[in-house]
Amino acid sequence: MKKLGLVGGIGPESTVHYYKGIIQGFRERTGKDAYPLMIIDSLDLAEMYDLAAAKDWEIFSQRLIDSVKRLSAGGAEFAAMAANTAHIVFEKVQAESPLPLVSIVEETCKAAKKENFKKVIIFGTGFTMSSGLYTEKFLEYGIEAIVPEAEDQRAIHNIIFPNLEAGIVLPEEKEKILEIANRMIHQKGGEALVLGCTELPLIIKEEDLEVPILDTTQIHIEAILDYYMLG
Repeated sequence: MKKLGLVGGIGPESTVHYYKGIIQGFRERTGKDAYPLMIIDSLDLAEMYDLAAAKDWEIFSQRLIDSVKRLSAGGAEFAAMAANTAHIVFEKVQAESPLPLVSIVEETCKAAKKENFKKVIIFGTGFTMSSGLYTEKFLEYGIEAIVPEAEDQRAIHNIIFPNLEAGIVLPEEKEKILEIANRMIHQKGGEALVLGCTELPLIIKEEDLEVPILDTTQIHIEAILDYYMLG
């Protein structure tokens, strides 16, 4: 059995979800009383946030590379970064990683392509939405990806930090984020909403919207399990 190395802590709530989701999915797929081999290297969310806010992607990348190297030293045979924002520097991390990495962005694009979506809406941290991370990758799959206007990006970002990152869901913030989503669905014609932050599933549920959601966290978990089983 392979051993997974998970770069976690960015943020803690989603890392817990990954841990539980991978275990549950593994047991469901195998039908056995067994558990996947996994180690987690948890980074300092506060430091990583400050580096992203300062656009210091060099040190941001190095923290991730160092994390993957620690996972490798601990016996991991493949790895995944449990955060969308970390994938802004995915190519650089992969280039220096001693382990193969499972990309949340690539797997989300594959999932959207499989559903034949032509246009999707991207929600995430301000870093993710403004970086072109998803919009550029989706174009490679022939899918148009649109992000909110700057004011709405700020509103979504300020819902994610600090509350969602701490697992706190406030009714007024849920109302606000759904208002933005529904307005974009009606005005921009998005066929699906991509939850491009691993904390967004805490506040946006499938039943909240009239279009499907693409939960990048769950998509990533399923891809990690695929690697376990088939890779």
